Amino acid sequence: MGAISEFLASVPRRADGKRNWPSELKARIVAETLIEGETVKAVARRYELIPSTVSDWRRMARQGKLVLPNLEGIDFVPVEIEVPVPQPLAVTSSSTIDVIKDDVAVRLDAATPAPRIAEIVRAIAT
Repeated sequence: MGAISEFLASVPRRADGKRNWPSELKARIVAETLIEGETVKAVARRYELIPSTVSDWRRMARQGKLVLPNLEGIDFVPVEIEVPVPQPLAVTSSSTIDVIKDDVAVRLDAATPAPRIAEIVRAIAT
């Protein structure tokens, strides 16, 4: 932990005493959170930060505002996004369609062809 403390002492401070983290350092800290087995909380503790600050920096990286360095142990997997193919609705024989007009109700099997349903609707509508 001594090396980290010495390192943190070299991070420039603003007039109000808070550390002024350079973008490259923010990106490196975020990259460390992506190493398998690391957590935001552990990395934040190591750099004497609060976890929400590191989470904010991670959000900046996702938005492209921080460019992350390549660290050992970080594995990125290429992602392909497929457009979902619409699946036809499965019709079971127990499903029914009710066509109702005033006091007339016709219950049809859901597998009834659309043209036949249209004929029935026209017949009871007149």
